[in-house]
Amino acid sequence: MTTRPTPPTLPAFDPMSVSSQSLSNYPAAFQALVGGRHRRALGDAAGLNTFGVNLTRLEPGAASAQRHWHTLQDEFVYILEGEATLVTESGEQTLTPGMAAGFPAGLADGHHLVNRGATDVLYLEVGDRTVGDEVDYPDIDLKRGLRDGKACFVHDDGTPY
Repeated sequence: MTTRPTPPTLPAFDPMSVSSQSLSNYPAAFQALVGGRHRRALGDAAGLNTFGVNLTRLEPGAASAQRHWHTLQDEFVYILEGEATLVTESGEQTLTPGMAAGFPAGLADGHHLVNRGATDVLYLEVGDRTVGDEVDYPDIDLKRGLRDGKACFVHDDGTPY
């Protein structure tokens, strides 16, 4: 007789039990690029408050985000499966399983991952949740800032979307 393993209880959990979200809060004009991005918010599932961890899957043709950089938030990615193209100010490079990349806060080096392959890319992304963080998107007319204490998207000239 085979016994089944006992399901984990918090603080342990099965990442695949966390629902996958494909939503984007970008203005409508900028959502298509991330339409094939699916995130499982593992940090939220674990009750973490000071940093987030997402298990993210990119379908072929999808990107992790619009190319961006943060004023106050550090970011880190670790590739688990597939082949992702990392796009930064200095060009492109291929990341394969076991490779990682880090993006220090305040470094104006817009970055994102793009899946240019035929199979899904799976990776972990980690970022802190620093209050007051702003985001610049150098390729498009978009910034994320704060208005009345709430995050919102604005055009480069500061007018709201």
